[in-house]
Amino acid sequence: MASTLYGVPDRFDVIVIGGGPAGATTAGLLAKRGHRVLVLDRERFPRYHVGESLIPAFMRPMKEMGLTERMDQRGFERKYGGTLVWGNEQIPWNFSFIKGGPHAYAYHTRRADMDALILDRARELGAYIIEDATVKEAIQEDGRVTGVRFTLRGLDGIQEARASLVVDASGQARVLSRKLSDISWHDQLQNVAVWTYFDNCERLPGDEYTNILIEGLDEGWFWAIPIDKGTISVGYVTRSATAGAAGQSLEDLFHEEVEKSTKLKKMLGNARQSAGFRTARDWSYTSSRFHGNGWVLVGDAAAFVDPLFSTGVALATLAGSTLSTIVDQVLQHPDIEEEALARYSTAYRSFFDEIRTFVERFYDRTKYKEFYYSLAQEMVDPERTNEPSADFVTLISGLSGKHPMLNITLEDLVGDASEPLSA
Repeated sequence: MASTLYGVPDRFDVIVIGGGPAGATTAGLLAKRGHRVLVLDRERFPRYHVGESLIPAFMRPMKEMGLTERMDQRGFERKYGGTLVWGNEQIPWNFSFIKGGPHAYAYHTRRADMDALILDRARELGAYIIEDATVKEAIQEDGRVTGVRFTLRGLDGIQEARASLVVDASGQARVLSRKLSDISWHDQLQNVAVWTYFDNCERLPGDEYTNILIEGLDEGWFWAIPIDKGTISVGYVTRSATAGAAGQSLEDLFHEEVEKSTKLKKMLGNARQSAGFRTARDWSYTSSRFHGNGWVLVGDAAAFVDPLFSTGVALATLAGSTLSTIVDQVLQHPDIEEEALARYSTAYRSFFDEIRTFVERFYDRTKYKEFYYSLAQEMVDPERTNEPSADFVTLISGLSGKHPMLNITLEDLVGDASEPLSA
């Protein structure tokens, strides 16, 4: 068999573009099932990434990956809930994850460390990992994606690798997605974020000590995430169309809005800014197609929603877990590929749209917390079997397994030999 560099074969069952949480989870769980998987990432891990606060739905795929104990061993800060200054009254209110499902906590992490941990675990499970590898294009034969061409940093020439299926998990780079699928921006969530880090911060009191703080103001909102002892990630999110009006820099806007806050201003009273500012724009979008002939999307390559409830990593890894189970069956039964990936795409899009719809409606900061509770109940518990406040926690925890995406079945396609698919 022909080989590329590093002694890696050039033919695989699956190629995954991107080694972030979505790609590493997909690859690791496929390798765990005995498939030959190649992961290509343009960066070298550990690498910086924003999005340090997680939600309990993330724990489910991490348990499958065998990583929950390691996360505690790494000393990641446990996150048991959140504190919101949001709505008409501007009185702080709290939520606890234990009210919404089987997992009582998630984590706050430095993403460089966490993402490297997940990718290293995928390698342990048998996936081939090549970093510093930039995918240039898909190889297409008779209308089907059959592999990729990529370059390696510091080396001349183009490498090729082929597979039965190619997964785009390249995040907002959307390496394949931007060429094989259109994109729709969600106008209500066209925001800009500016963020930085502070040391020597005051933490929230008592049981709120490890909470994420979300504080709404007239024109935007702040996050404050305790990522380790004394260090907090602080970001401000506002509408792209109005940010930086009259030539004001985003950095100046950040400081101006901090002075208007209550909880956050107190936390930063004696703090020292320990990093420069970073920014991101145009956060929320959906790809028009989540799969095609020989390819499929997962994570931010498929869709991304505003980070208000820290859903990104959980949604990406849940989708990766579900996709790995489906692709396992597709590799054993190639004739079901189109129908199986169509079911995945439909369920994934539905899951994403449910979260996006709630975020869009939650952005109305003229309501009371009871309105937001009732809105969540309407979406996840129309029979009203639980308290509205519990349904709110269930929704922002990642639906706790209640969405069809988490329990897709292909039994009618592959027969009795198939076990029900569950992420």
